[in-house]
Amino acid sequence: MVPFFVQIKCQLGRSYEVANAIADAEIASEIYSTAGEFDLLVKFYVTEGTDIGHFVNQKVHSVPGIQDTRTLITFKAF
Repeated sequence: MVPFFVQIKCQLGRSYEVANAIADAEIASEIYSTAGEFDLLVKFYVTEGTDIGHFVNQKVHSVPGIQDTRTLITFKAF
């Protein structure tokens, strides 16, 4: 499995709605509320060879209430 993170900026007042929708879809490993430029930090796992850009576009961007995202691809856990 390949891990990656997506920082999510939500429309005003919709952070809990977005987090609940992602949790209900059962596509994320972990969901965190954050302070700063983005509202949520979400950890995903996909199978080796999965197109992460396509996954984010189809599974994450389709959640209502998301304004912006930033995808962080990780390489090695220490």
